[in-house]
Amino acid sequence: MTAERDAFLKRVREAVAAGNRPGIGEVPERGATGYQGAGPDPVKRFCDELTAAGGHPHVVPSPDAALEEVLKLLQAKAARRVLLTYPPFADRLREKGIEVVTPDTAAPGDWREPFFAAEVGVTGVDALIAETGTVVMLSAPDNPRSGSLLPPVHIAIAERAQLLPDLFDLFEPSCWQSRGGLPACVSLITGPSKTGDIELRLVTGVHGPGELHVILIEYVPPAGRDLG
Repeated sequence: MTAERDAFLKRVREAVAAGNRPGIGEVPERGATGYQGAGPDPVKRFCDELTAAGGHPHVVPSPDAALEEVLKLLQAKAARRVLLTYPPFADRLREKGIEVVTPDTAAPGDWREPFFAAEVGVTGVDALIAETGTVVMLSAPDNPRSGSLLPPVHIAIAERAQLLPDLFDLFEPSCWQSRGGLPACVSLITGPSKTGDIELRLVTGVHGPGELHVILIEYVPPAGRDLG
């Protein structure tokens, strides 16, 4: 038994040594290993995958239509207070009588109560992954994770130019050149918050929003925000 154990450990050590040689571990060409892509229709793939994960996709033709969709969702939820990290909609929501809480309006040390009291979080995104129906968000002072974590309902606003075919595309160097590299925190959100910790039963909305809506604007204005 000892000889078999020693032989096994010897093979492990040799494999580790071989794997640590310079040049080992380089990312293969796309299509060779792991890369799936999104097929001929990335928008449909994203919507299908998001729906399968328990989320709700809404494809709209313009930013104005996106705002109307947000207002419909707020009305359906009877929501009067919104935690907003998507600046283009701030004034329009206030005009509709919605109480809007933003990171810059919360005084240091006094953010907890208004943030936790918000019924809906409305955020932008930094990318969408069509292959898995995933929302990608980068944490920043003007875009804290609280917008997508604290309210029970999360509405994410995205543009067609932010839709990437595959998770591998997110980590292409060209995506991060203008940002000086990967940020400290990258959140990958696939559907509403879920856990199976309790008796292996799937429970939604325990550690974050129980509902995720993604409003995808097919028309992208020239000033559209993207990773490039």
